[in-house]
Amino acid sequence: MPHNNLLYRTMKIALPLWSVVCPVIGLAVMLLVGGEHSGIMDLVMGVVLISVVLSAVHHAEVVAHKVGEPFGTLILALAITVIEVALIVTIMMSKGEAEGSTLARDTVFAAIMLILTGIIGLCLLIGGYRYKEQIFMKQGVSASLVALTAITVLTLVLPNYTTSEAGPVYSTSQLIFVAIISLVLYLGFVGVQTGRHRDYFLPEDQSSEDENAHAAPPNNLTAGLSLILLLLALVVVVILSKKLSPAIETIVVDLGAPKSLVGIIIASVILLPEGMAAIRAARKNRLQTSLNLALGSALASIGLTIPAVAIVGYFTGFTITLGIDTKSTLLLILSLFTISISFGAGRTNILQGIVLLVILATYLFTTIVP
Repeated sequence: MPHNNLLYRTMKIALPLWSVVCPVIGLAVMLLVGGEHSGIMDLVMGVVLISVVLSAVHHAEVVAHKVGEPFGTLILALAITVIEVALIVTIMMSKGEAEGSTLARDTVFAAIMLILTGIIGLCLLIGGYRYKEQIFMKQGVSASLVALTAITVLTLVLPNYTTSEAGPVYSTSQLIFVAIISLVLYLGFVGVQTGRHRDYFLPEDQSSEDENAHAAPPNNLTAGLSLILLLLALVVVVILSKKLSPAIETIVVDLGAPKSLVGIIIASVILLPEGMAAIRAARKNRLQTSLNLALGSALASIGLTIPAVAIVGYFTGFTITLGIDTKSTLLLILSLFTISISFGAGRTNILQGIVLLVILATYLFTTIVP
């Protein structure tokens, strides 16, 4: 639907003005705020951060509408993951090996748990409440879960049981091997999603799409500007998150909570754009789009982060700790097992969402109270 504002009247750009202004303001704040800043500036950055996230969600939906499924959700997942990798590597290098060796593991595990139990759980809860049952393509979800189960166990669990190196770490040759197979699994998934079996990731019941899904796609100028603003917004989100992380870490320490909670908070902010996009799709009875976003992002998070961290570790000599502890392993396996059972019938309901959110609450609680 055309927007009756200055942008549309002058340049035929069908975007609300706030969605264009917010990333620009975020960029200005990002450039102006230095290393030392007050508590009031932290609050300002927090408000700006939320507005930029909302803008990113809007532009992601515009781009997705232009390119169609499943390419639209793939673009969002890749964009966010690339920025996530950049953030992990930057912080890891700045902290040094003593504090940075477990950062990739903690961030990736937090992202996986937030996606599997939080984003998907909310989608199933909201969708089940509004529509009682929602349908999706079992073949696409099955393909995603097969790849996700393999890649999570090989990267986050297996290091605890290898013997070449003591502790939950891979030797250099093992780390290179795992980096390669992570890329193979992810690229194989992308090939199936966008090529050979693209229909597995399209809605089975097209009638379930709401009227907005059948609206004319945005023009090239609108879509191009949205893509630029989406990338800008994602960069701003990550940089502002990094600037806010010391303040967040101080609050966490003052509360007596473990520092791993900082990783969960930052991962939550980074995942907010795609999480909101997935939830909005579920509200419109487009569960397939929600699952494409969530499961694709989970795969991208591991499939791109582990190889990037492995390269950094190889050239810097960092010892990268990847293996998660026993408690985390049990929660990860429980999450994957519960989702596999939930999606086995080809239909979802509100109970499955409740169960996943309970697992999320357990994960968060046991992180704070280990």
